[in-house]
Amino acid sequence: MWLSLFRVFMVALLAHAGYFYSPIPGQPWAGALLGVLAALAVITLELKLRGVPAHHLVGALVGGVTGLVGARLVWGVMEGLDLVAEHFIHAVLIALLIYMGLVIGTRKGEWFEPARIIAAFKDSSRLYQYKVLDTSVIIDGRIADICETGFLEGTLVVPQFVLRELQQVADSSDSLKRNRGRRGLDILQKVQKMQSVQVQIVETDFPDVREVDLKLIELARRLNGKIVTNDFNLNKVAQLRGVAVLNINELANSLKPVVLPGEVLRVFILKEGKEAGQGVAYLDDGTMVVVDQGKRALGRTIEVTVTSVLQTTAGKMIFCRWPEAGGVAEGDGTRRERTGDRRDGRNGREPRREGDRRDSGERPIPPGLGAEPAGDARPAEAAGPPGLAAPLPASPSSPVSAGDAPGKTD
Repeated sequence: MWLSLFRVFMVALLAHAGYFYSPIPGQPWAGALLGVLAALAVITLELKLRGVPAHHLVGALVGGVTGLVGARLVWGVMEGLDLVAEHFIHAVLIALLIYMGLVIGTRKGEWFEPARIIAAFKDSSRLYQYKVLDTSVIIDGRIADICETGFLEGTLVVPQFVLRELQQVADSSDSLKRNRGRRGLDILQKVQKMQSVQVQIVETDFPDVREVDLKLIELARRLNGKIVTNDFNLNKVAQLRGVAVLNINELANSLKPVVLPGEVLRVFILKEGKEAGQGVAYLDDGTMVVVDQGKRALGRTIEVTVTSVLQTTAGKMIFCRWPEAGGVAEGDGTRRERTGDRRDGRNGREPRREGDRRDSGERPIPPGLGAEPAGDARPAEAAGPPGLAAPLPASPSSPVSAGDAPGKTD
């Protein structure tokens, strides 16, 4: 409200000055109109400059004043010379040097930031110790613990477009994203309250660049600083563009305790592994431990022996074996064998002995009698009437003659 009243007062003042001190003789109303137009131009310029960062305005002001002073010094040298159209040359010098000062001061406005000025007077080496924070590393939260320990030196830079992205995540309709965004804002506020850490929020933006990752790379390049992130893709892209990166995940992996093959670890088997019989456990720092034959100890704390260590980009994996797995497996086989013996004793399919049949009252089957053969293998006794034997077939080689045949009488 006060700003609007001040603008109205500005328009009225310039209109009054144009009316009484009209640049057009005999036409006060034309002068008043020129005053109103001048006031509107000043207000439009003020509205346009509202979105410009403060350090750019300071740079433009310093550059303009420097250009004006430089034009005055140059004209002081050239004033004694006999030049044609000296007033035109004087005007060109003033316009050119002021314009160059404004442009250079605006583009190099970050050199007029308070942190840079203080660092320049304290220690010149701190001038290049800018750490640009990424959205992911703010949401992650481990940056606050690192700052508390004092291992991270320099000024932490939080761009305005990163804050806008955090606000969008915090205002998301998804509850998970909303909680992560609010956590990031809380972590940033916690870091700002630390006495040993300098946090600077810059309004530098790159309208021509649409992606936030590329904006971070351009800002770090302009500040000659480093990007602090845990995004794997941003890490690779920044390295390709020649920007230094501090990856929190790489720092965490480097700080994990070194485990050598043969060492004994005490772990809690939390779940089954992908391969048959494997068990999976985790150390306190989140390192995955794969235990061979550890499935038998699911839900128990056991002592395992390290066999190998695999280092990947995602982290470290430790492969172990359970020395007691062999004894457990043998004991299980013995129990299964005993259980099978008892089962065979109850439901055995063994053929009963002759004595068992005799005791049970069953009649033994003669050795010569068996199951009735099928087809043509039927015995000859079944062909004739009961009690009669089947006649023997005569053959040329048989010693029995025709007269000796049964049933023939003399």
